Amino acid sequence: MTLKLREIALSLDENEDLLPEKIAEILSIDVVSILSWKILRKGIDARRKPNVLRVYTVEFTCTDDAAVLQQNTHLATLTAVQAAPSVDISKCSSQPQVLVAGMGPAGLFAALTLAEAGAQVCLVERGRPVAERLQDVLSFQSGGSLNPESNVQFGEGGAGTFSDGKLTTRVNHPGMFRVLQQLVEFGAPEEILWQAKPHIGSDRLRAVLVTFRRHLESLGVDIRFSSRLSGFEVSNGRISGGIINGSELILCDQLILALGHSARDTYQLLADKQVALAQKAFAVGLRVEHPLELINQIQYGVKSHPQLPAADYRLAWNDPESGRGIYSFCMCPGGTVVNASSESGGIVVNGMSDYKRDACRSNSALVVSVSTDDFPSADVLAGVEFQRKWERAAYLLGGAGWHAPAQPLLEFLNGQGGTIDSSCQPSVVHADLALCLPEFVTTGLRRALPQFNRRMRGFVGPEATLIGVETRTSAPLRILRDQSGESLSHKGLFPTGEGAGYAGGIMSAAIDGMKVAATIIDRYTDK
Repeated sequence: MTLKLREIALSLDENEDLLPEKIAEILSIDVVSILSWKILRKGIDARRKPNVLRVYTVEFTCTDDAAVLQQNTHLATLTAVQAAPSVDISKCSSQPQVLVAGMGPAGLFAALTLAEAGAQVCLVERGRPVAERLQDVLSFQSGGSLNPESNVQFGEGGAGTFSDGKLTTRVNHPGMFRVLQQLVEFGAPEEILWQAKPHIGSDRLRAVLVTFRRHLESLGVDIRFSSRLSGFEVSNGRISGGIINGSELILCDQLILALGHSARDTYQLLADKQVALAQKAFAVGLRVEHPLELINQIQYGVKSHPQLPAADYRLAWNDPESGRGIYSFCMCPGGTVVNASSESGGIVVNGMSDYKRDACRSNSALVVSVSTDDFPSADVLAGVEFQRKWERAAYLLGGAGWHAPAQPLLEFLNGQGGTIDSSCQPSVVHADLALCLPEFVTTGLRRALPQFNRRMRGFVGPEATLIGVETRTSAPLRILRDQSGESLSHKGLFPTGEGAGYAGGIMSAAIDGMKVAATIIDRYTDK
């Protein structure tokens, strides 16, 4: 038997080597009776700042596990370890040809799952490999031209490649641990297996992607970059192939559509092909940027400590007048604001952090919920046009030269001034951000900011900068599918991941890709 003990607290000055002693003290046993131990989970308790605690869940064995469990039945935090749920993938009895379009987490894990089951997989990505993609992004950030096929949104790894690499999700699925283990095998830091809020960091994620790609190739996956899905063929009432770059036909038995939330030309293709689609709500707002030490001080009561990670936060408020939710999103501690534009004439921003989260600023989106009633029409692509309208307004407001519009938070809130200090490249331009936002978003943010400041004293202050606009919080439509994951209108088409409207981050997208792959495998497995 193996035991698990939760809620073991260490002060900031105590070393993790003391955990066995803490376990022995809590359970009233001799520390030498603990034979082995490992950390399962690690989090931060900052409720009594500046007396911040690190809180652990530890798995351990001792000389008589059953007796220790029996003697401590009064402790709800002590349990026997249950076997982790497994995700068993059957082998295909035949070799289906599966075309996977999109190399974000949904596409990568769908391709991996299928290849391990014996399917013949062709994985296409409109963008470039991660090393070349990084150079394209750095060139753009240095004032170069935008590559519409290789940028923060498109390329190996999807949009998550230039993010914080957060691995948190509200999805409860047995595949979660498999995804984390697989990422560790490909080079992600091992602590993601036990961190309460795991993240890889954009810098480490890029290296993970290269190892991931090489593993897929070793399994026989045919990987093609600079290969955009521009159409598909239908034979006998089902998908029979995908058209790449307007010319090449790749035959397939099944087509997994793992496009990202910014593949607007693919959305147009689907609408033209009468694929079943539906409008979907999302959120729009701005990025807010603060000094790292200010957020640490607010959250921890100290500016820094070697045992504390860069502080994060989550804020939410429901406006009683409008009924809209207003909240922080995709918080990046110790990170940078990135110009995440992907098409000419429009600016959109996002956040990114490296593994160490040691940049001098922290940022987050502050967004207001947008319903389909806010869209300009009933057209299924109206959400895309809603996003474009405000991205174009931001582009013009920034001077039509890829400079993001920015404004001191206090000035945006009540005209009181403040300073602009932003990490966003190539640069930012001082502007009135109300001019690149719907009026209801501006009003909502101005009403919410004082509420946020009540929860985090100092959040609203002269050191905070707002940058616009944040419009791509999630997909602006949903590609409709049945319970098995297959398109409602086109047999053999399997929409998956964030761009299809069924995920919201790296973990949930990866899991959704695995689930769709498992459905396909099941169709080619002897019962």
